[in-house]
Amino acid sequence: MSAKEVMQRRAQRVRRQIKKVAGDRPRLSVHRSSKHIYAQIIDDAKGHTLAAASTLDKDLKASLKTGADSAAAAAVGKLVAERAVKAGVKEVVFDRGAYIYHGRVKALADAAREGGLSF
Repeated sequence: MSAKEVMQRRAQRVRRQIKKVAGDRPRLSVHRSSKHIYAQIIDDAKGHTLAAASTLDKDLKASLKTGADSAAAAAVGKLVAERAVKAGVKEVVFDRGAYIYHGRVKALADAAREGGLSF
C-alpha cells in the first residue's frame, strides 16, 4: 500500500467518525501542503462551501513571511472563523483529514476557536 493510499484511508476513517457526531453542523476541513495551508467550512447536506481561507489570500499573503508555519496557520484559522461568523456559522465539527492534530493543524484550530467558532 502506497503512502498516498494510507493517507486517503486515514482521511476517510476520520470523516466517517465526524459524520456520526456532526448532526447538522458544517465541517471545518483542513488541507496542509508543504508551502501553504487551506481551510474551508463545508455544508455536507447541501454540498456547498460556506467560508474558506488560505495562505494564498491576497490580504494574508502580504503580511506573512511564509505560508508554511504555525503563525500562518493561526492567521488562516482566525480569517476562516471571521468569514464563518459573518456567514452565520458558529458551531462546526473539525475535520483534520489525514493530518495529526499538532503543529500547524492545531494552531489553525486554536485560532478558529479564538475567532468565534466552537467545536
